[in-house]
Amino acid sequence: MISHRWGLVLLGALACHAPGKQAAPATRAGSSDLQAKSTLRQASPVVPLPLCLAQGRSSLEAARSDYDQGQFEQALSCAADASAEAPSDPRAHSERAAALSALGRLDEAALAYAQALALDPDHLDALLGAAHLYGVALPSSRERDQLAVTYSERGLKDARENPGLMADFALLSAMAFNDLGDSVTALARAKTALSVHPKDADAQYEQAMALFELDHFQEAKAAFSALLTDEEHRAHASYHLGLLLEREGKWKEAKAQLALARKLSPEDFPQPVAMSAPDFKKALAQAEGALPADMRKDLALVPIAAEELPRDEDLTGGDAPLSPTILGLFRGPSLGERCLPEDGDPCRSIAVYRLNLERAVTSRAELLEQIRVTLLHEIGHLRGEDDQQLAARGLE
Repeated sequence: MISHRWGLVLLGALACHAPGKQAAPATRAGSSDLQAKSTLRQASPVVPLPLCLAQGRSSLEAARSDYDQGQFEQALSCAADASAEAPSDPRAHSERAAALSALGRLDEAALAYAQALALDPDHLDALLGAAHLYGVALPSSRERDQLAVTYSERGLKDARENPGLMADFALLSAMAFNDLGDSVTALARAKTALSVHPKDADAQYEQAMALFELDHFQEAKAAFSALLTDEEHRAHASYHLGLLLEREGKWKEAKAQLALARKLSPEDFPQPVAMSAPDFKKALAQAEGALPADMRKDLALVPIAAEELPRDEDLTGGDAPLSPTILGLFRGPSLGERCLPEDGDPCRSIAVYRLNLERAVTSRAELLEQIRVTLLHEIGHLRGEDDQQLAARGLE
């Protein structure tokens, strides 16, 4: 549904980030510096851009026209001319960023968008392009998704008078909020997008994902079923229908849907790393036994159970719904809080979910490591840490 130019090219290119460098003393350049620069030039020869063929148009107009025709090298050349002619014009930097992004030069695109938004923080084209860059084109990370939210939400606020543009920003927000785990806001943004384009498959998919993560399982099932005929989303729809059918105990149907998802998109849905229930329990016990003494002491009265999948009551019994794909769960109050057993059941316990863990990894070694990390995560909750604190310690 992204109707602006960034919807024309959905890139899968990975950004190459230069390693961090220590600041050098501010001294006059010596011969060694000149030699290093000379070596760099030899290793990476300069490839000049083609001349901008403006043909009576302004460089900016030519850049836009070339981009819309898919002539990205020419668009970049004319946008570079435009930004050189008017270095304070955010439009020129935004056009340059769009062309760089289309060419897969994503690090350079990020800088060009930063220049445009430094000149005009509310420039809608730059906001939309930057939101797409960080939310779609670049590999997902928490920091990039947060930037995508920042840009898309700012644009959404300013685009209320333009329904099509508003829908574009709302869709990008829905994508980023879903990736960040804020499914409530993602659902609201997907509905905003669908209010403008009710048949848009991308918005329908983000709505389905948000419903799934919010444990609205019947609505999610209907939403994913409607996407089974959409070529782009069919694999993901089949996969999530398989997960939903598992929760209903329809194991044969679930297996068929999960197998179809793997067939349609083996890179997204590789074969799970299977481990029998007895072996999984053994691996969990070994992970517990390898914990530091202070953690084992804290776990003395906290039973740890290997379970297949989260129960419905565990997902919906807290202050906020939990994702059905969680890897583990701590039940009860943290240490130091009052803990009263009920009907002989312990008031604190930890569950680790075999099927979800098997699907989260690609090798047995990763599975064993993820069991350990999941256990550490739940011990963090036992000790009173929240998810944000655990993520900051690398235990997300």
